[in-house]
Amino acid sequence: MLPPVLASLLPLVLLCRISSGQYSSDQCSWKGSGLTHEGHARDVEQVYLRCSQGSLEWLYPTGAIIVNLRPNVVSPAAARLSVCIKPSTDSSGTNIYLDRNGKLRLLLREQDQAQGKVHCFSIQEGALFIEAVPHMDISRRITAFQYELVSDRLGSEARSTGESCKPCSDAEMLLAVCTSDFVARGSIMKVEQEEEQSSVTVEISQLYRQKTKVFASGGVRVRTWTGHIKMPLQCGVRFGEGEFLFTGTVRFGEAWMGCAPRYKDFLQLYHAAQQQGTNPCQVDTD
Repeated sequence: MLPPVLASLLPLVLLCRISSGQYSSDQCSWKGSGLTHEGHARDVEQVYLRCSQGSLEWLYPTGAIIVNLRPNVVSPAAARLSVCIKPSTDSSGTNIYLDRNGKLRLLLREQDQAQGKVHCFSIQEGALFIEAVPHMDISRRITAFQYELVSDRLGSEARSTGESCKPCSDAEMLLAVCTSDFVARGSIMKVEQEEEQSSVTVEISQLYRQKTKVFASGGVRVRTWTGHIKMPLQCGVRFGEGEFLFTGTVRFGEAWMGCAPRYKDFLQLYHAAQQQGTNPCQVDTD
């Protein structure tokens, strides 16, 4: 029997066999092979990922792995996070469950992963238990997905709850300008209804910030940008005239709407907060 200290370190030791090519983990992403399980089909490996985003790739899955997704800082706010995963369209070979204190709840069947849809759950719901589905030939099976840790509000969008459709409060609106992945002033060109979401085509006249290039420039001499912003289908977004202040998050390379007040309403709110000295950050409104 191993001493308690060594026993507690065993899962990390298993992940550190990088030199033999069996496992690879950089705390954000993990890549492993089920071939190391041959003869040990009931083995369960522990995987620890401690970044806000990353990926997992499990080649030729056999047995099972438990994936523990946690932020790299200890904070009470961590309890209010959601985990979103987006399977690769050629992901196969496993069923994915949520494991909370040994109780399993099915999250994704093997056949559902090829749809490549985003699935979110509260970080309080447990770790991911990924179990290989028995196949005669495992050589063509690879389970792969990207993951992101997001706020509960963003996670609720992907879980299709009404929470994500609630209008932002004044305080949320002012904070969104400071903390969002993108902040832009512009107008709505059209709204398209897709299978599970709405796609809002926008033209941007002033781009304050974008984390990644979700809005494309109209050219060197044209100070406009265009792009698409996603919204949950149940929010019932409609075309509206006038200028808006678009804020939101970038999730798996796509822009998702957060607070989007009419620009004149935002200006009124911003200038009032500026006079009271309650603005969380400064914005160029000229």
